[in-house]
Amino acid sequence: MMMNSVDLYRSLRDEVGLETGWHEVGSLRLASSPERMEELARQAGWAKTFGLPLELISAEEAQRLFPPMSTDGVLGAAYLPTDGYIDPSQLTFALVEGARRRGAEICEDTRVTGIEVADGRVRRVVTDRGEIETELVVNAGGMFAPEIGHMVGVNVPLIPFAHEYLITRPSDLPLDMPTMRDPSLLVYYRPESGGLIMGGYERKPKPWGLDGIPSDFNGRLLEPDWDRFEPLMTNAIVRTPSLKDAEVVRLVNGPEAFTPDNEFILGPSEVRGFWIAAGFCAHGLAGAGGMGRLVAEWIVDGRPSLDTWEMDSRRFGHAYLSRDYTLARTYEVYSTYYDVKYPGHERSAGRPLRVSPVYSRLTDLGAAFGEKSGWERVNWFEPNGTQGDQSLRPHGWAGRLWSPAIGVEHQACREAAAMFDFTSFAKIEVGGRGAGAFLESLADNKVARDVGHLTYTQMLNEGGGIECDFTITRLGDHRFRIITGTAFGMHDLSWVRDHAPGDGSVYVEDVTSAYACIGLWGPQARAILARLTPTDITNTAFRFMTARELAIGSVPCLALRVTYVGELGWELYCPSEFGLRLWDTIREAGHDKGLVPGGYKAVDSLRLEKGYRVWGADIGPEVDPYAAGLGFCVKLDKGEFIGRSALIEKREAPADARLACLVLDEARSVALGSEPVRIDGEVVGRVTSGGYGYTVGQSIAYAHIPSRCAVGTPVEIDIFGTWVGGRVAQEPLYDPLGTRVRS
Repeated sequence: MMMNSVDLYRSLRDEVGLETGWHEVGSLRLASSPERMEELARQAGWAKTFGLPLELISAEEAQRLFPPMSTDGVLGAAYLPTDGYIDPSQLTFALVEGARRRGAEICEDTRVTGIEVADGRVRRVVTDRGEIETELVVNAGGMFAPEIGHMVGVNVPLIPFAHEYLITRPSDLPLDMPTMRDPSLLVYYRPESGGLIMGGYERKPKPWGLDGIPSDFNGRLLEPDWDRFEPLMTNAIVRTPSLKDAEVVRLVNGPEAFTPDNEFILGPSEVRGFWIAAGFCAHGLAGAGGMGRLVAEWIVDGRPSLDTWEMDSRRFGHAYLSRDYTLARTYEVYSTYYDVKYPGHERSAGRPLRVSPVYSRLTDLGAAFGEKSGWERVNWFEPNGTQGDQSLRPHGWAGRLWSPAIGVEHQACREAAAMFDFTSFAKIEVGGRGAGAFLESLADNKVARDVGHLTYTQMLNEGGGIECDFTITRLGDHRFRIITGTAFGMHDLSWVRDHAPGDGSVYVEDVTSAYACIGLWGPQARAILARLTPTDITNTAFRFMTARELAIGSVPCLALRVTYVGELGWELYCPSEFGLRLWDTIREAGHDKGLVPGGYKAVDSLRLEKGYRVWGADIGPEVDPYAAGLGFCVKLDKGEFIGRSALIEKREAPADARLACLVLDEARSVALGSEPVRIDGEVVGRVTSGGYGYTVGQSIAYAHIPSRCAVGTPVEIDIFGTWVGGRVAQEPLYDPLGTRVRS
């Protein structure tokens, strides 16, 4: 999106005949620690996959580009020559002129007082100058976006913060200096008419407008707050000593809106026709052109041209209806804005919030918790690490958020049994007399099977891209349950609801909090479960990909024989109030069978060995099932479903790229995602996910590479500036015939 913005800013002046204020002077990002240099190396690798000319340079080279800086403590820098800065006022006038030339009407000094909704859809906008009939509204209101969303009952979780920067009097500094960021000192700079603009992101920020933004706050600023700015000024003088004697023209203090995860909020909402493009987290100008284009594509074509999952407006759950929770998360985002973000790092603000009924027991067992969508989830259990192998710690960043417990839990699942708390899985019930036909119209696989059967399926967009990836279980003639990933619940719920008929024949309900879920897998899983239920659970009586209601001890459960780890076992669902008893019952029954409690990091390692995909990483709306290696799910002969026509074309003319399994030559060099992949000296793709497989003893990565690349093709992956060799592997690496899950 940033690249698209730059392309627009370069061409807009010639198109409309107005200056945009675009200055393509480049940008610098300094590194003052080994961790910062690793961060820059990772960013440089990521940039290669997009064709960005980001290069790593020395501190002395950075100083030649930005003469006022001191090189003290600087180890190096990243330089992007195609970056720059733009004048917001000039850009606005140029964009307005371009829009008018294309037929847009701009209504200035017009206040929106309401948005009318009927039958779940936008119908009109009410202003102080009259009404506008429309079925489409884009909420691009910046810090006013929550207020606008409130008009239609849509929550837009963002918080404005008072953000400050100073402007110095011109002092003959070069006009073509690049912008510069020094994240270790929390400050940034850009040239301004021979002087400097300097600002930053302080550790103790000041939220603003929590009780509402004054109705007359238009084109206004806040009073300067020198006390709050002082720590940034002190830091800035360390990097640019001349700033100490510079004459300050003014200190600008204005509100800037931030989101709870520091990502934009883009896309549709639960109200049809009401779209959001807000929460740009200080990147509004840099991304505006690209974001506008992307949202327009999304509206017109029904899908964006880029993977937008991390920015999708539907990623936020009901927890963000709480201002206190939203504030806590957003405050942390702002105050740690320039911190090194290691892949998999966990935020701490607002926790714990959502906990399973097993939470107290998990805590007693020494769980190391992570968090997703507000849920506390186990990464691993610390006591298991005492039996682990420290020599397997991955090199570099991959070894930071790691524990030897992961390998212990992985091997227990492969060799004996492991149990997992999966209560956070999102659960969606679809029912009604039309439920079966409705789900068939969305899913690429046949899902309206006999009662008691479950199906792994995708739901697609019109282009054949994967919008949802989950299982659907038929619980009754007119009742189905979708099980999907914790982070994808709101997205998938919205997708299904948005396509539901309005005639009352189908209902769609989020039942996530109603049920606890315990996963039990491994060669001993059946022996453990057989001790607890009178129900026949032999392979003949309880087949793979079927479901049954049964009692486990004194707990009523719905058991799904399915797996995301590649072993025999079940997902066991019970009403939430029974969750703790279910956990204790299973754990007690498995104590002499080698049963080990496990966490999500082990699950990720297990699923990589089996080649199970992750939506939002390995697959997404821009990838079709054939390119994703999921063609076995597609049933073109079952009748019409969304995306079927596109899949017929793709079957005859496959995509140029496919998702492939790569195995690296160095087992402890682990890819984390977004690393460039090179074949014959040419960058051909980037890693979607990666990790270490404890059973196969190899570093595994998945990436989209040219379809022509056969198994055995040599590859290289850039891991923090070092090209590590590997090869395209036949997948899955573990149990390729699937005999263990069907045993």
